[in-house]
Amino acid sequence: MSKENNMSFIDHLEELRWHLIRAFSVIFIIAIAAFIFNDIVFDKIILAPKNPDFYTNKLLCQLGSLVDIPKLCINTKPFQIISIKMAGQFTMHITTSIFAGIILGFPYLFWEFWRFIKPALYEKEVKHSRGAVTISSFLFLLGVLFGYFVIAPLSVHFLGSYSISEEVLNQINLKSYIGTITSVTLASGITFELPVLIFFLSKTGLVTPDFLKKYRRHAIIVILILAATITPPDIFSLILVTFPLLILYEVGIIISRKVQNSLDRD
Repeated sequence: MSKENNMSFIDHLEELRWHLIRAFSVIFIIAIAAFIFNDIVFDKIILAPKNPDFYTNKLLCQLGSLVDIPKLCINTKPFQIISIKMAGQFTMHITTSIFAGIILGFPYLFWEFWRFIKPALYEKEVKHSRGAVTISSFLFLLGVLFGYFVIAPLSVHFLGSYSISEEVLNQINLKSYIGTITSVTLASGITFELPVLIFFLSKTGLVTPDFLKKYRRHAIIVILILAATITPPDIFSLILVTFPLLILYEVGIIISRKVQNSLDRD
């Protein structure tokens, strides 16, 4: 292994405890910063996707005008968000700050996890896994950005403007709105970790390139179900989310092939 493993079970627990303390300390610090700068977090980030001047909304509106499809112009009418509980805004302030800490602190959390398991790996495993933290962090943040700039405004538009009757007025609850934004953003970030998952499954021999190719059709169905779960129920959003997930799956096949070739050489 990469270093002598003479630690007892209690020593391993103590080591894990300190890794977790450092990771959650970073998340806590980021959460405090998010709590303090609430005007930026809420006005400029959380509440932005519902406004007509949000980047994605303006881009789609311009595209709709260009191709003469008015329905592409989304979130043209900002809706009112209400808080119906006395402590509702304060509670969501804390909750949102914690979510911000988790999302922004994820790269460091993964790095601490990597530092914990690294001593248990053989030198060749460490060599082959080099860059895993960087790639995982990049894919997660890429997924978060995709969820925020693509899925979130589409979800807000569909769910916020959906009406069963003109007599029913949409007044969206603050908790519901923020829950939608944070859940689709976090889910998108986790989903973009698919190539990393395939890498580790390939390293353990649980999946192979041939296996992934053989069950590609089944994977497409699973991806469609997953995309339908994290997007509003309209065909445009479904296609928009499914396409990058299919690309990630194909990238996973390439990664699996490289892992298999590497294992065969060893």
